[in-house]
Amino acid sequence: MFLRAIKILWVLFFLSFFAIWGWVSAVGDNWGGLFGGMPDFKELDNPQNALASVVYAADGEVLGTYFRENRQRTPYDSLSPHLINALVATEDVRFDSHSGIDLRSLMRVAVGILTFDLQGGGSTISQQLAKNLFQTRGNKAYEGTFTKKESNKILRMAAIKTKEWILAVRLERSYTKKEIIEMYLNTVDFGRNYFGINTAATKYFGKSPKDLDLHQAAVLVGMLKGPSLYNPIGNPKNAVNRRNVVFHQLQVASFITPLQKDSLRALPLDARQITEDDEHNRGMATYFRTVLRNELMRWCQEKGYDLFADGLKIYTTIDSRLQNMAEKAALEHMKELQQNFEKQMKGIEPWRNVPNYLTREAKKTERYRLLRETFGEDTIAIFKEFEKPVRMQVFSWDAPDYTLDTVMTPMDSIRYMKMFLHIGMVALEAQTGQVKAWVGGINHTHFKFDHVKQGPRQPGSTFKPIVYAAAIKEKKFTPCHSVVDVPTTVVDRQTGQAWTPRSNFTGESMTLRQALGRSVNSIAAYLIKEISPDKAVEYAKNMGVESPLDANPSIALGTSDVSVLELTGAYSTFLNGGYWVEPTFIVRIEDRNGNVVDEFTPVKREVFKPEEAYTMLYMLRGAIEERGGTAGGLWRYDFKKKVFEVGGKTGTTQKASDGWFMAVLPALTVGTWVGGDDKAITFPNSVYAQGSRLAMPAFAKFMDNLYADTVLVKELGYDKYRFERPYPEIDRNFDCAKQKLQVDSTRQYIPSRPDDIM
Repeated sequence: MFLRAIKILWVLFFLSFFAIWGWVSAVGDNWGGLFGGMPDFKELDNPQNALASVVYAADGEVLGTYFRENRQRTPYDSLSPHLINALVATEDVRFDSHSGIDLRSLMRVAVGILTFDLQGGGSTISQQLAKNLFQTRGNKAYEGTFTKKESNKILRMAAIKTKEWILAVRLERSYTKKEIIEMYLNTVDFGRNYFGINTAATKYFGKSPKDLDLHQAAVLVGMLKGPSLYNPIGNPKNAVNRRNVVFHQLQVASFITPLQKDSLRALPLDARQITEDDEHNRGMATYFRTVLRNELMRWCQEKGYDLFADGLKIYTTIDSRLQNMAEKAALEHMKELQQNFEKQMKGIEPWRNVPNYLTREAKKTERYRLLRETFGEDTIAIFKEFEKPVRMQVFSWDAPDYTLDTVMTPMDSIRYMKMFLHIGMVALEAQTGQVKAWVGGINHTHFKFDHVKQGPRQPGSTFKPIVYAAAIKEKKFTPCHSVVDVPTTVVDRQTGQAWTPRSNFTGESMTLRQALGRSVNSIAAYLIKEISPDKAVEYAKNMGVESPLDANPSIALGTSDVSVLELTGAYSTFLNGGYWVEPTFIVRIEDRNGNVVDEFTPVKREVFKPEEAYTMLYMLRGAIEERGGTAGGLWRYDFKKKVFEVGGKTGTTQKASDGWFMAVLPALTVGTWVGGDDKAITFPNSVYAQGSRLAMPAFAKFMDNLYADTVLVKELGYDKYRFERPYPEIDRNFDCAKQKLQVDSTRQYIPSRPDDIM
């Protein structure tokens, strides 16, 4: 009887063995197409998952990421030991001793398959990795004719589990235990669109994975059972309970003592509250990153990459230290300027000269579009809704994170938000064309529009140096060439109309350097008459201005819109020995494995001879050094005591809507613009709207920040405080006292409608 029982047990054993072997073979080989395919060995050797693309500053700092699934890779050596211990103790305590399948779990699942009851199953870390890497539970490519049927749910799950066993064993054969841990923690979902331990550690605790303490590691490992159910932000009570389970498992596995467990259980959650939009609105260079994203999307379309999933590494020219200094200076200045602006307006709406301005702006909003779906063309009903108070968040200089929770009508919110002034500031290295700092506005959360590249505006008098440079080259004028400040009329060759700029004519004879330093309009008109508007446009285009320019006489005073980036690049031509170098902000792009897939070399072309370019640097110094120079206020800033030679040009535009300041230093070219959201927003008068008041202080504060850091200045090579001369004796040519001045006073005054650009 006993022997018969033994025989029966052996028979059952072999039957079970062959049944399991047959089942595994059937699933693994997809017999008859019933169970669906498996990832091939190529996929297994090179598992791919969506990785965020990372943007790096020139000094190695991470500026931001682009992603659908916020995921960044972290190597094993950069993982906290606490994290690894918590993971193993909670998810797979026998991880180091099995080969992909835990024997105890295997027996439970085998019994479950035979009894059609899978409740006793359990996955190893390797099995969970297989599931994460190859999406075995949601990938239709791995479904067969049998497992597709809804009526076969239990057998379908059994097939899926079997595939995960097979893949787990193959993973164990292909990778070390450390590599499996690394891949697992880089692929798991931590909720809130955060994938991988790097993103989770940063977003929930503000730390790198290497710096996580045991409490934080336990919270994150606890989330693996259910990222939403045990989320420390969305479900803090559940998260605490699950974290305590992890502490218990750590004790059971002898990683901690009972006393340590009790102490850890008493700790409160320490997770951060971060919204989905924060990734793009927080941190430095937010406007730059948005512009960069648009450029990268075009590049990816051409090259066949996915910016949001391919884990690209984008190395930019931005220096995070300069970027921080520029942002700090801009915000400090703009906050002060806003207060002064509101005092100056004294209740006057800055769009007062544009009829129905607020109504027009309301029609551009998403709220108006949605209301239109409800009310159709009934604008009366729509605007009634715009007068109903609602809860909203608006920008405020005085609120935490510049966000004010308030209640106001949508129309009042438009009126409120349109009152804010904005800034665009960019710093370039002339020799390389590299952008080192980019401030596109005052707050990316509330104002998305970039004012460095996306928003061209009238440059006003900051366009004059291009006209002066063309005259110096074409007419061989020198800084000592003298002209009388009298009304100057230019006839437009295309229309035949006469144009005379407005100016407070003095009748004084002055040199071109003095005229540029004081920004005298009549002298600019004289020069455009000498060289022609077409020639001015030609030089502007050669100096990198791509925006459309109208070749009419008023171009001398900057009536055609240009971007801050274009104009700053144009000024860099003077600083670079006469060569224009295309402004660039990407150095190279690497794929997820660190292979360089593209490098970016800027376009370069000669526009002026070195002595002509240096002449313009000397001319631009006149705004600071000449009596009555529009940038004389720079002398009161600390950086000017160190940087002996600085050139600059202020600009104020038509109807006092924009203020500009362009600066050249031995190391950098910096362009700054300040104004309202659009041209309809104007300042109370042209005196208040001068570039020396609106834009120049932001630049000066930026330079004070930079040159106060002598170590950084030396490291960056910005410790040259005089402009480079093409040859030592060139300055002798600019000694006007020793030259016989040629005065041009032949111009006549023909009345016409004046322009009011300064």
